Amino acid sequence: MVRRPRVLCPIDFSNPSRAALRYATAVAEHFAAHLTLLTVNDPLISEAAEIKVEPGWLMRDSERELRRLFAQTFEHRPTFGVDVEYVVTSGPPAPEILRVARETACDLIVMSTHGLTGFRKLFFGATTERVLRETSVPVLLTPPTEPGPLYLEDVARLVRRILVPVDLTASTSRQVEIAGALAGAMGVPLLLANVVEPVRLPGFAAAQLPSLESERRERSETAMAALAAQVPKDVKTEAVTAFGDPAEEIAKVAQSRHVGLVVIGLHASPLSGPRMGSVTYRVLCLTRTLVLALPPAMTREAASAIAAHASIPVAAQKGR
Repeated sequence: MVRRPRVLCPIDFSNPSRAALRYATAVAEHFAAHLTLLTVNDPLISEAAEIKVEPGWLMRDSERELRRLFAQTFEHRPTFGVDVEYVVTSGPPAPEILRVARETACDLIVMSTHGLTGFRKLFFGATTERVLRETSVPVLLTPPTEPGPLYLEDVARLVRRILVPVDLTASTSRQVEIAGALAGAMGVPLLLANVVEPVRLPGFAAAQLPSLESERRERSETAMAALAAQVPKDVKTEAVTAFGDPAEEIAKVAQSRHVGLVVIGLHASPLSGPRMGSVTYRVLCLTRTLVLALPPAMTREAASAIAAHASIPVAAQKGR
């Protein structure tokens, strides 16, 4: 028997987290997944509530608020096939999100990218940053200014086109496999993009290598054509090679081609563990779209499982 997928959606009761809830519910509905809604209370507030009110009051009140938020968000439509669990914890938000993700063996975290203050939080909240740096499962990041889909069929309309920025490393095929399956399931085009960074050569070296740039472009285009050939034939696929700053060029492509979802890889360091990488971080800061971030720890088998689930029709999944 195939295990039901599990989706975790952290909620802080803001409008951006309500939008994340809509996306999480749509994903859970499509995959016939178990949906966990999580809110994390501040430890100091929890302690004060224990003293001034009664033990357990804040936990019970937070769960009631979670249930109310879900009911209000979908009060104008029924939700079918979504099994919802409400979890309330207390502690630092990011570690609690990561802990619950591990303990529930979740397959996807859906959360907003909204931040509060400071240059580095212009796009990310500190909680989102840490989750991205330490997650072992994919994270779907929802833009803070979008209300999110009310119905499952709204997702494809909002996505429009999927962009996969690739660096032609070992993890590239994993990104393309997942993005191709998602594009096929939603019936939207897939765009593969590789950005070739300019090489600054000393004058004497440039004179000896006059065709270096054209050779690098040719290698990129050949590799991109091979990647595009791996995508299922029923998915309209285009591969492009650009020159310039990777993050800026990817953001330009996303905007000019009306991309609604970017599938991008996170990176890892053998010394310091998971890191987003400067290009990935800047892409996330520069784009205002849905972003599916794939962690470095995800195996090829896990990627294939996600792709397989994405390709299964909703009706067939609900019949399990």
